[in-house]
Amino acid sequence: MAFSQFLGEIVNRFGELRIGFIDHLLVLTLLPVGAAFAVAIPLAVLVRGRPVLCSTLISLSSVVQTVPSLAMLAFLLPLLGIGKPPAVVALTLYAILPILQNTVTGFRELPEDVIEAADAMGCSSFQRLRLVEIPLAFPVIMSGVRTATVICVGIATLATFIGAGGLGDFINRGLVLSRTDLLLIGAGFAALLALALDFALETAVLAFSPGRKNAGKLRWRVGVLGVLAILFGALLIFPGRAGHGSKGRTIRIATKNFTEQLVLGEVLRQWIEERTELEVELKQAMGGTLLCHQALRTGQIDLYVEYTGTALQTVLGRERPPGISADEVRARVEESYAEEFSCRVFPSLGFENTYAIAVPQRRAREAGWKSISDLAPEASGLVAGFTAEFIERLDGLPGLRDAYNLRFGKVVDLLPELMYAAAAEGVVDVICGFSTDGRMSEYDLRILLDDRDFFPPYEACPVVRSDTLARHPELVPVLLALRDRIDAGTMTRLNRQVDSGRETPAEVARVFLRDFFKEPLSKKTNEPSQE
Repeated sequence: MAFSQFLGEIVNRFGELRIGFIDHLLVLTLLPVGAAFAVAIPLAVLVRGRPVLCSTLISLSSVVQTVPSLAMLAFLLPLLGIGKPPAVVALTLYAILPILQNTVTGFRELPEDVIEAADAMGCSSFQRLRLVEIPLAFPVIMSGVRTATVICVGIATLATFIGAGGLGDFINRGLVLSRTDLLLIGAGFAALLALALDFALETAVLAFSPGRKNAGKLRWRVGVLGVLAILFGALLIFPGRAGHGSKGRTIRIATKNFTEQLVLGEVLRQWIEERTELEVELKQAMGGTLLCHQALRTGQIDLYVEYTGTALQTVLGRERPPGISADEVRARVEESYAEEFSCRVFPSLGFENTYAIAVPQRRAREAGWKSISDLAPEASGLVAGFTAEFIERLDGLPGLRDAYNLRFGKVVDLLPELMYAAAAEGVVDVICGFSTDGRMSEYDLRILLDDRDFFPPYEACPVVRSDTLARHPELVPVLLALRDRIDAGTMTRLNRQVDSGRETPAEVARVFLRDFFKEPLSKKTNEPSQE
């Protein structure tokens, strides 16, 4: 990738980058560090001179650091919902320990003769703290703040997996789409932010610590900070992409974290914005099924595309009766979603994207594998690479294991975008692909026949909150106009264009809508105009 292309991508995505940068700086870094500072400093003051209490408090804070960041975010989701609140709380908890530990250390290492001198001069406890202890411990305290800040900048990139935004969105999309440029944008700007904040805090230490200052060194640091402040200020003020419409006129669409969902999200966004006066806020690669569903239920999004088999078994937790048809599955999902979640399930977009057990063509020919049942006798010697969601879902590995008596020798977690290459390169023997994924043919994989009819129908259907439709009834005919408009072959081609052709989901969706709907829609009826 040429450097000029990389710069061009930054310019093209400046609006998104600006929003992500602001979120990362203000909400996901400065806010939790400030909150941690407000908690840790009083606690350190409270326990100074109390060794047992101090040790206990630090031990309790250390326990938080042993919890993996993604697990911490997952623990907070049921309490605080998706988005920024759980991310801010988790980051605050992670930032407390370094500030608390360094503040306690700073107080502990104060020279005893200085403390005695302060007492001899008649200083009260508060005066001694304010005039002597905190100023002398200031460099050590700020070292903890610097550590906490860098920790927050790094961990905040994972907040994208719970819909909290920030620069992690670019990293997540880069992983999903195998786009190095997006990875570099997210990781690069996060690194620059960490370096800039650390530099600013180090300068503050030099400026406000007791003792003589190196005036020359301090001047050039202040000058650099001034330039950084101007650049950051321009980034905060300079308008990127035009803001959303007036309050109440914005539709929030979410997508799961794989290519097909990114494409469908763009199709819906462009379709709705073109055919109505509504603005669309697109939350790309928000996460898995349950995260998107929870966001829909709590009103944090208005719409996303769900698959009927997933809705039936994963969301509703119901078993699929043997022999049930696609129409019957959809009817049950429509009825249950209306009753339980106050959501409307629209008709299928025209295709199914079912789970597919796939193996390399070469291995399939050598072993004579044609159906999933053929794997059973050799399963104990095979390595399976599945997504984390597939490993846990009822319509995934647990059910597949029982239906086919499959006992794989080893099962490893893989990201969806890594499964196909892992199978093609022989890292794993079996994967859980997706039937409309263009990478099946690209990596020369064979889909094994589901000869026991285990997987349910997975029709792709838009799901919308009922109160959203009540506010914006114009959405109904617009979404109905997409009924049966995308067949499986078309969806596979669109996915391949993104995964292999390195086109963006937005570009692919725009060309599809332009070519498919040759006649413009009437904005009065929101239906395809007729000759």
